[in-house]
Amino acid sequence: MAPTERKSRFMKWLSKLFKSGPSRGNAAGSNRHPQLIGDESMIWGALPRSLDDRSRPQKEKEELDHAIALSLGEDLKRRSGYRWQAEKDEELARSLQDSSNPTLYPPYAPAPASYYPYGQTQRICGGCKHDIRFGNYLGCMGTYFHPQCFYCRSCGRPIVENEFSLSGRDPYHKSCFKELAHPKCEVCHQFIPTNRAGLIEYRCHPFWSQKYCPSHEHDNTARCCSCERLESWDARYVSLGDGRSLCFECMESAIMDTGDCQPLYHAIRDYYEGMNMRLDQQIPMLLVERQALNEAIVGEKSGLHHMPETRGLCLSEEQTVTSILKRPTFGRHQLVGIRTQPQKLTRKCEVTAILVLYGLPRLLTGAILAHELMHGWLRLKGYRNLNPEVEEGICQVLSYMWLESEVMPGFKNMPSSSTSTSAASSSSSSSSSKKGGKSKVEHKLGEFFMHQIANDSSPAYGGGFRSANAAVNKYGLRRTLDHIRLTGNFPL
Repeated sequence: MAPTERKSRFMKWLSKLFKSGPSRGNAAGSNRHPQLIGDESMIWGALPRSLDDRSRPQKEKEELDHAIALSLGEDLKRRSGYRWQAEKDEELARSLQDSSNPTLYPPYAPAPASYYPYGQTQRICGGCKHDIRFGNYLGCMGTYFHPQCFYCRSCGRPIVENEFSLSGRDPYHKSCFKELAHPKCEVCHQFIPTNRAGLIEYRCHPFWSQKYCPSHEHDNTARCCSCERLESWDARYVSLGDGRSLCFECMESAIMDTGDCQPLYHAIRDYYEGMNMRLDQQIPMLLVERQALNEAIVGEKSGLHHMPETRGLCLSEEQTVTSILKRPTFGRHQLVGIRTQPQKLTRKCEVTAILVLYGLPRLLTGAILAHELMHGWLRLKGYRNLNPEVEEGICQVLSYMWLESEVMPGFKNMPSSSTSTSAASSSSSSSSSKKGGKSKVEHKLGEFFMHQIANDSSPAYGGGFRSANAAVNKYGLRRTLDHIRLTGNFPL
């Protein structure tokens, strides 16, 4: 028998039972034959009223109890698979009994349990890890939070805005996240604006990693002529008076006149001699202004010059050159009081003089001198008609090697000229340089000048250096120079 069918028959049986109860008490001479209750094959004899002196509520209760007992007995005869329905029938019957016999006192109401939505037994705050029972809460990233526990990981204040930023699983105010993640210009110190496509576009120096707005490349922002960094709006550069500017870090060790540069020049000649590349001729060396150097380049009949600006020249023609006699003084972010002197250069050998631009840091000035001295050495030793890639490339190798010996003393067992230059004037070098060492700033500048040589994009200076450096690393400097003398090219 189906459970639904059985339940309906049981309800029908109960209905007949309650109807038949009063009728038995009304007729003393009614039919006393056994009565069939519903469709059940159970016989229950009706007692006459004269023999039954029980009260009506008591009789109804006993009749209902008896009916429940009969139903349970019948259920035990059936297979156990239907017992669950009997239990429901019993519960239904008892509820009917309770409704017909109310108690004097209401049942005890237990304390209300914590409410949780369907499928969720508990809400744990992702911030304080405590249970969220009452009040407002937030849901984010599959986790719940007390409002005060959902706070910015940068400023520590609660996030109450409808929009916020996420980094991993850490929430931030949009303004705080912008401060952390949106790049700022290191020149104007403002957030770098987006371009027309909505993307953040900026320029970044390949060595110094200085980030700046693209507009500063065209708005006349000063750039250091030595380290190439742009001038920040909160720091003024020093104007050299010839269109060049110098940052304060480069200014610390800048060499300003010919007299200041003589100790460094002789130290580099000693460096050449330590590699068995002695220069017998005394080649004059002059520090000159930008205009004087450009004029000397025009007067030179041959030679390749590094663009966009040449900072040194190995002169082979007779010329009159204006050199710096006395260093300028510093005043109001510019150099003033510079004294110059014209000097006629006569040709006594293949090399007339070496000219170097003034106002550059010691290591950069030395790298230029090492490069130009190699030009002089090649001419004095009879290396003729070399193509630009070979001549400029091997000169860049000597410049790089000298910088390497200064920045990393003892590297490749090359002699250092630091101790030889300790007699340089206090105005042209830092205190650490005078003691034979270098400050962290000067050391970093040396690394940058090496980076410039190694990553030069020009065919002669950059490509020539990389080819020459590969040959020197493979065969050594002496064998490479011998091969150049014989073939005019680098050994493969």
